[in-house]
Amino acid sequence: MTSLSIEGRARLVGTDINTDYIISSRRKRVTIDPDELRKFIFEDYDAEFGQSLAPNDIIVAGNNFGCGSAMEVAVTVVRAAGIKCVIAPSFARAYYRNAINNGLLPVICPTENIYEGDTLSIENRDDALCVTNVTRNETLNGEALPSMMIEILNEGGLASYLLKHGDFPAQL
Repeated sequence: MTSLSIEGRARLVGTDINTDYIISSRRKRVTIDPDELRKFIFEDYDAEFGQSLAPNDIIVAGNNFGCGSAMEVAVTVVRAAGIKCVIAPSFARAYYRNAINNGLLPVICPTENIYEGDTLSIENRDDALCVTNVTRNETLNGEALPSMMIEILNEGGLASYLLKHGDFPAQL
C-alpha cells in the first residue's frame, strides 16, 4: 500500500467556498502564475485569513469546497501558499480532480468537530484516509483514495508523476 502522511494546523473557512473566493477573477485576468497570485489568496473572502496562511496549514471547509469555475489556478494558488491538504465534507467535482492533478490532497470527511488552530494529522490506513485531530484526540474516517491517486499526490501531481514514470501501470 502506498503511504501518505500530512500534519498541520487547521484553518477554517465556510461552506460553498467558490473558486473566485480562493482567487478572484480580476486577478486571474492579469496572470495565472500561482507564485504571483499567492499574495491575493482568499482576498475576496477574507484578506486577513489569506495573508495569515502558513506553509503546511490545512484548510478545513464546509460542503461544496471549490464550487464555481473549473480554473486550475484556484488549486495551484493554494499549493503555492504551501498548503498540501483541504478537508471538506464535499468538493466541487472539477476542483477535486484538479486538486489531485496538482498535488493537493482533497479529503472528504466530516469537519464539524474541527476547530481553528487544531493540529491535524492525515494518513491512509486500511483503504481510508484517517484524519486525527491531535488537539482533541479524535479520529475521523475520510473517504478512501485509490492507491494510484495517492501515488500521483506523492509525486506532486499528475505531470510530475508522468515525468517520472512515463505512463500509468498496465494493471491498475
